Amino acid sequence: MSLVTTRKNGGRAFPSLASEFFNPDRWFGSSLLDFDGNLFTPDTWGMMPGANISENEKAYTIELAVPGLEKKDFKVEVHDGVLSISGEKEEEKSEEDKNYRRQEFSYHSFSRSFTLPDNLLVDKIDAAYAHGILKLTLPKKELTVSKPVKQIKVG
Repeated sequence: MSLVTTRKNGGRAFPSLASEFFNPDRWFGSSLLDFDGNLFTPDTWGMMPGANISENEKAYTIELAVPGLEKKDFKVEVHDGVLSISGEKEEEKSEEDKNYRRQEFSYHSFSRSFTLPDNLLVDKIDAAYAHGILKLTLPKKELTVSKPVKQIKVG
């Protein structure tokens, strides 16, 4: 965006506020208007997949929206009470014709980390990937509720 513009027809020297305000590149960048089939690729979701976290009495559930990946693209690990989830995807596309050759490479990755509570069975964490959603189930330890101490009077 420039502050001063000139027109060949001798028009105003300053840009129209309306044209600057409604310029889509100002708000969304040029990638939002890319209708070449790349509208919702990892390039546009900012490399930080959305996460839903829920809890019930038996487990926590974490769901990450990561479309376009495969099971082999994920790495899930727990270290020092932190759950780390990462994914990488490398793609190569080639197209050849008698007059030209086009070859494209792309590389996408993400990483998310979550601090885990102490009441988890870390050895029983389960992960599944289906329909663009990575779902992790983190089972809780069964807490034994100690019964209150009963005082007996000596008579």
